[in-house]
Amino acid sequence: MAGFRTLDDLGDVAGKVALVRVDLNLPMKDGSATDLTRVRAVAPTILELADAGAKVLLLAHFGRPKGERNSTMSTSFVQGDVEGVLGRRLMFISEVSGPVVEQSLGILRNGDIGLLENTRFWPGEEANDAAFAAAIAEHGDFYVNDAFSAAHRAHASTEGLAHLLPAYAGRSMEAELTALEAALGSPETPVAALVGGAKVSTKLAVLENLVGRVQHLIIGGGMANTFLAARGVNVGKSLCEHELADITNVIMDKADSAGCTVHLPYDVVVAKEFAANPPSVRTCNVHEVAPDEMILDIGPQATEALADVLKTCRTLVWNGPLGAFETPPFDEATVALAKTAAALTREGQLVSVAGGGDTVAALHHSGVAEDFTYVSTAGGAFLEWMEGKKLPGVKALGTGLER
Repeated sequence: MAGFRTLDDLGDVAGKVALVRVDLNLPMKDGSATDLTRVRAVAPTILELADAGAKVLLLAHFGRPKGERNSTMSTSFVQGDVEGVLGRRLMFISEVSGPVVEQSLGILRNGDIGLLENTRFWPGEEANDAAFAAAIAEHGDFYVNDAFSAAHRAHASTEGLAHLLPAYAGRSMEAELTALEAALGSPETPVAALVGGAKVSTKLAVLENLVGRVQHLIIGGGMANTFLAARGVNVGKSLCEHELADITNVIMDKADSAGCTVHLPYDVVVAKEFAANPPSVRTCNVHEVAPDEMILDIGPQATEALADVLKTCRTLVWNGPLGAFETPPFDEATVALAKTAAALTREGQLVSVAGGGDTVAALHHSGVAEDFTYVSTAGGAFLEWMEGKKLPGVKALGTGLER
């Protein structure tokens, strides 16, 4: 894809210093990371640069120290986890600029990797302070951004540095942007977007952007209850934002005008209590939900109909589950539709791009995450991209992706 430079555009980097922005904000328990997905994502970029003879300095944040040093949020805590994935030793560097970094570069040999301290220990990071960015840039010959998940933040290490040094997308960033371009930038049509989750209020901007860009909009999760209620359906005790009825009706009207079909369930799985395999669970028409019942998944007929819709589509963007998938049996619709999308993808019939924490968990739960065209681990950045926003960290790379 044109519009931004990748590692393929780098010449000889032996002896040069690569400032590489990565996402090492890992979930921790008892001093160790519980999920190394983000490290595995950036490992190819780090190793490619190191193997080419560059001195690699890793820039990352860890937690929310609010511009002050915090001994519990040092990137040194993830050093061992990163070393384990890379199979290489790292030099921990307790600063991000100044004499300590300069001295460390004097010790590092070509191909060595240094891990800089938490960028958010300095207020200049989140303020995207020009002087702070310049102090970091002073130590580098070029900049690589491989942290799409932080690209929605206009911080010094995600945006500012790209204006001060030759800037390149790392392999993970490159794959992400290529996948997103295929999903909503210049996709094969028809396009279906599946948007699920608990609340419409958190995804209003996403829905408003998508109705003008896709041919099929599938609403799932608690969000579907709000849409159903706005259409006069009694959803009982279901999670529902009744106060958003007017807004959801506006979205439906916009969809009609844009030729986008909005798919809401017409059969649902309900129960009187939200628990695993409750005795009260049953499947019914959406107009038969009792006052003391709550909708916790979409029904088999609606699921089958959605599978038929996907078979007519060429592109799918998926964000959010169809039901309360963490609690059986309310995972059945999500698993069934995920398996359909995976099968169509394997057959070459569908380009499938999914993103967001719950979505990734749901696809792994369904056993099909590996079969999707691309699964993004980014949360906020993926959502803002679905909203049609230009992400500062991406824009700074000169991508010029018009959506």
